[in-house]
Amino acid sequence: MIHELLMALSGYPGDILTWSKGTGLQVSQDLPFLHPSETAVLTRLCALGTDCIRLKEFIEQHTDHVHLQEHHPNQPNQTGLHGSYLWAFCAGLDSMLRPYRQTLLDLEQEFLGDPHLTISHVNYKLHQFQLLFPSVVVVVETIRSQKIHGCQILETVYKHSWGGLPPVRMALEKILAVCHGVMYKQLAAWMLHGFLLDQSEEFFVKRGPSAGGAAANQEEEEEDLGLGGLSGKQLRELQDLRLVEEENMLAPSLQQFSLRTEMLPSYIPIRVAEKILFVGESVQMFENHNHSPSRAGSILKHQEDMFAAELHKLKQQPLFSLVDFENLIDRIRSTVAEHLWTLMVEESGLLEQLKIIKDFYLLGRGELYQVFIDLAQHMLKTPPTAVTEHDVNVAFRQAAHKVLLDDDNLLPLLHLTVDYQGKDSKDGSGPRDGATPPQDTSPREAPPTGWVALGLIYKVQWPLHILFTPAVLEKYNVVFRYLLSVRRVQLQLQHCWAVQMQRKHLKSSQTDSVKCRLRNHMAFLIDNLQHYLQVDVLESQFSQLLQQINSTRDFESIRLAHDHFLSNLLAQSFILLKPVFHCLNEILELCDTFCSLVSPTVAPLDERGAAQLDLLVKGFRRQSSLLFKILSSVTNHQIKSELAQLLLRLDYNKYYTQAGGTLGSI
Repeated sequence: MIHELLMALSGYPGDILTWSKGTGLQVSQDLPFLHPSETAVLTRLCALGTDCIRLKEFIEQHTDHVHLQEHHPNQPNQTGLHGSYLWAFCAGLDSMLRPYRQTLLDLEQEFLGDPHLTISHVNYKLHQFQLLFPSVVVVVETIRSQKIHGCQILETVYKHSWGGLPPVRMALEKILAVCHGVMYKQLAAWMLHGFLLDQSEEFFVKRGPSAGGAAANQEEEEEDLGLGGLSGKQLRELQDLRLVEEENMLAPSLQQFSLRTEMLPSYIPIRVAEKILFVGESVQMFENHNHSPSRAGSILKHQEDMFAAELHKLKQQPLFSLVDFENLIDRIRSTVAEHLWTLMVEESGLLEQLKIIKDFYLLGRGELYQVFIDLAQHMLKTPPTAVTEHDVNVAFRQAAHKVLLDDDNLLPLLHLTVDYQGKDSKDGSGPRDGATPPQDTSPREAPPTGWVALGLIYKVQWPLHILFTPAVLEKYNVVFRYLLSVRRVQLQLQHCWAVQMQRKHLKSSQTDSVKCRLRNHMAFLIDNLQHYLQVDVLESQFSQLLQQINSTRDFESIRLAHDHFLSNLLAQSFILLKPVFHCLNEILELCDTFCSLVSPTVAPLDERGAAQLDLLVKGFRRQSSLLFKILSSVTNHQIKSELAQLLLRLDYNKYYTQAGGTLGSI
């Protein structure tokens, strides 16, 4: 009977100890020679044997399944459990069972040498496993029932190792160390060579953008900002700093890789995972696109072998040490970040590229766009057609030649785009990288004018494309169109002034005085807005960006500073502040309509034109009053300084305040 007991405890039941799939090992009921105390001891040992058999079944089932997946990857999984981490977990379980199997062999030798030993001796020798196996079976059943996958297995084993029983804690820590071996292999491939070895989607780094955090924003019902006064809802939007998130301007970066946070074990902080992601992305980008290795060298400065050895040393540690782990990750990240800084700033001329971005996207070359607006005005004031984009680019190059901008290397990298109705259906490849669809119109609707459909493409050279991504250039395009609209309206108002000066020697009418007064008020507001955008926002933020770039040798710090710069541009130019942005757009449209009314001729307006002029006066008074109330009513300190700076320019002589916050009054 003793030998049959040892066989049953090894996983091979017989007649005395029978096996039932539902209840496990059981003592046979038809054994009259057993004392009740012996039956109790055997029942206790049966529980141990049952746990052993269930652990062996789990190991055999899923180890065989891993090998089956390697040879037949398309074969469906019966249980839903698969992957390298599961295989490592099974290997850890098997190593945990080795002392148990060795104890059974030792018991067999003892019983062969001394046949007088009793069942109690078996129970005594296996006592330590009676504490261990039930806790390990709980871990196995948790993985099986909840279909725990990949790095989530690390988290499950780690949490169950918190128990107060030393044998259980030590056994689960050994199993966790085996599972960590898979993670270290994936880390070495990802961080040192840029390879994502993750066929079963088990790692906490994945291909493609992150799916989390992109909650769909509920569309709020638009309010009529043309009515006089500031509504309570609009004021609450300002007080709560609720920024409008336009899909085109605030789309997440189209990353090639991202974090799969649900797979990240809790003992590895998200900050460490982000460093791992950055290093792997940088190495992967560098290895795939480095066409001139002699110029750029190794991104890890030929320290791959050293870092691989240190990762292997961490893998050999019996316990995971976050301090040692993060220190190594930090050293790898610092090596990569410093090399990227050298490559981007010193070798690729990042500062010169930022100057180009400022000159063309942010209208730093004001004389270029002044000439371009004059040349392209007749092309873009009507809905665009298939030839508009070509004509506009011809005008852009003509303007560049007129202002002596004959850079043979720069101009081919710049291209203006104009979206028109039917363009998407004709171009099967879709919009070009960096191209921006019209902000205020649906892609299937014809843009009202070419100006709202205008975009700028800049062909960013490697490796600067990792900083100036398509999503980043998309945001620059939003600022570009907005600044261009302000500049265009300012030039139109200046042209109106020239037209009015041609009539000053003629007899003036009441309508002429209304036109002059309204133009003065419009020009006053637009000139101050233009000065605020170019001086208070663009020049100030750009100088801060250059200062931050020159004060570091870390690429991540550069990317963070650039993201902060771009976010400040969008915020301080009020593009993200819906009430102010809509109000300013209404004012720009009123100014544009006014210029179209009075610029074509020096002759007095007819009756219909006078009626339209009266509507423009009322509309401008209403919008200027709304703008004044917005600028002076906000108490939120996060945005008050931005609004106050513009209000200071508009109301520096208190004329705005003395007029009751209304411009355009007769």
